Amino acid sequence: MKPSPAARRALQAVALKGSYAAAARSVGVSQPAITQQIRELERQSGAILFERCDGRLIPTPFCSELVGLFEEIEHLEARAEQVLARRRATSSGLLRIGLGNAMPGMALIGAFQRGYPGVQIEVISHDYAGIIDAVVERRVDIGILPNLPPDQRFERETLIEQEVVAIAHPGDPIARFDNVDCQQLARLPLLFRSSGSSTQRLVDSAFRKAGLSPRPRLVLDTRDAVYEAVVNRMGVGFMWRHGTGRTDAIRRIGVIGIAPPCAESVFRLSGPADILVTAFFAAARAFHRDGRVNAMSGLG
Repeated sequence: MKPSPAARRALQAVALKGSYAAAARSVGVSQPAITQQIRELERQSGAILFERCDGRLIPTPFCSELVGLFEEIEHLEARAEQVLARRRATSSGLLRIGLGNAMPGMALIGAFQRGYPGVQIEVISHDYAGIIDAVVERRVDIGILPNLPPDQRFERETLIEQEVVAIAHPGDPIARFDNVDCQQLARLPLLFRSSGSSTQRLVDSAFRKAGLSPRPRLVLDTRDAVYEAVVNRMGVGFMWRHGTGRTDAIRRIGVIGIAPPCAESVFRLSGPADILVTAFFAAARAFHRDGRVNAMSGLG
């Protein structure tokens, strides 16, 4: 038979106070009620719960184990109530999110909206520097970016690990390779991003380490523009491997010598967070824990 909440409280009170009388006063019931709860627990368990020593009731080892389990139950019940309260409080509201890449941020937003359909979400897209500024200036509540530097101003949660890759049209000769190096790339028509791009900073660093300074065919200000240029066979571009869910007409190619995979993070300004931001961070932890990037289309 499952112990009642009253029995759990009685056992914990006697273990803490050392007497039936003190336990009864602490929980606001009569001493006979406390005594009856303890006797019933002993009957159900077939074990002695307390031994008397110098006028004080001392928990037996079995009793101490039981008290610990009851405390865990209380903790879990409190957590469940917090989750329910958060759910009730997030039935509406507005959350502003800044995205550097469409993915995996959009996949996370979709998962969050399925759990909190009443929340309105506003999304802005910008380059790396623009999203950092938007978070710092509180124009968005949350940012999602790869390769976020150490910065005590921000609290963060990791979504996935990913690296920058070259992207080419499947009909281009380079598309037959799984990996290429900077020397091979430097001989091709290249599509670069503007200076505010985290992708471009890593590409520039890789070419500098190789002693190269290629001149791009085009410099474009958005990832989507680079993607469209590659689709239209204007050159080879660069993007984060999981930066889009599109699967049409490109080939992702590893780049030897570029920075190793790094974290794509959800981040916000440190300090107290409202309940919607807290719920979104919880969704980000679940996204990372469940490995949902593997379920996103076109990311192989």
